[in-house]
Amino acid sequence: MMAMKIAEKQRINVTFPADLLAELNRLVPPRQRNRFIVEATEQALRRTRLGQVLAELRREPAWKDKDHPDLLTAPDVNRYVRRFRRAWMPHSWDEILAEAKGGR
Repeated sequence: MMAMKIAEKQRINVTFPADLLAELNRLVPPRQRNRFIVEATEQALRRTRLGQVLAELRREPAWKDKDHPDLLTAPDVNRYVRRFRRAWMPHSWDEILAEAKGGR
């Protein structure tokens, strides 16, 4: 059995709007509220980080046409994809069957 690392925990004081707290109390059992709030916070932080990354990519895109002059037209992209697929896809039924059986 793998030992699980226990994260350090800290207590905080958070003020909720009364109606939101009432709904939390109504929907989430008392001994599950801490976990519920922590998981909701984790999800909100992931969304916030993703939003920051997307905003950064809007300012400075990862893909720039000038860096890929060989992929500016649809035929260029099709040629690239065909070459890429040929490099990793099985070429015959024997190869497909061998791959399905775990060979290759």
